[in-house]
Amino acid sequence: MIDTPSIRTLLEQASRELGTESARLDTEILLAACLGKPRSYLRTWPERSIDQRELECFGQLLRRRARGEPVAHLTGEREFWSLPLAVTPDTLIPRPETETLVEQALGKLPPDTPLRVADLGTGSGAIALAIATERPRCEIIATDISELALTVARHNAERLGLGNVRFIAGDWCKSLPAGRFDVILSNPPYVAERDPHLDSGDVRFDPRQALVAGPEGMDALRQIARCANDHLRRDGWLIVEHGYDQGGKVMQLLQAEGYSEVSTHNDGSGLGRVTMGRYGPGS
Repeated sequence: MIDTPSIRTLLEQASRELGTESARLDTEILLAACLGKPRSYLRTWPERSIDQRELECFGQLLRRRARGEPVAHLTGEREFWSLPLAVTPDTLIPRPETETLVEQALGKLPPDTPLRVADLGTGSGAIALAIATERPRCEIIATDISELALTVARHNAERLGLGNVRFIAGDWCKSLPAGRFDVILSNPPYVAERDPHLDSGDVRFDPRQALVAGPEGMDALRQIARCANDHLRRDGWLIVEHGYDQGGKVMQLLQAEGYSEVSTHNDGSGLGRVTMGRYGPGS
């Protein structure tokens, strides 16, 4: 790299060096973080020179990215539902497909109606905080077995000024307070314990307990489908995320547990990613 490269020159060279499918996006995010600016700044001022401190910051992050570290861990942040969320190695990195879960949940939560929602295994708080933003009159309980993850989730809620979410430590439904819920949500672990994808990409850096759920990846989904019945109100909805190839199994699971109107919904890539069922008449 030259002594004082411009933003354009630096990004072009760094993208070639990184050489990954997402190289351009990754380098833009990392450089913007070092500059303390939004990515739009890079396009507005492409000829702006990079000083030595910024160059050193970018070089360090680029080397770590080349070793496979997730961009979200390098910047300490990931956007989800247009919300800037802090993330750490103690939380699952929020992913775009999970926004499908939020979309389906909002369809079951009429605006301006004070309903109760539970988010099981909240991690960074992404799902709970997205719902809290869109449905400020809802009371939301978010649980996680990891105290470290809950610390991150509480921090995110405070940063966003969202006071309608309560975070509680506990395993799935076990820590839910008394009273029935209108909607129970979860993006639980659903990866099989011997899945080869666990050893590749950003997934290598996610907490294993947030990913793996037994030999078939179905253990957590089974637990949630069974316990949610005891906490949903009549006509309430259970909505869960799962693997792209698990839709059929999850539909059968919910039907076997007595849910009705069971359906699977595609994510933005056209893959079956979210399944829901209603607890009530016809069950």
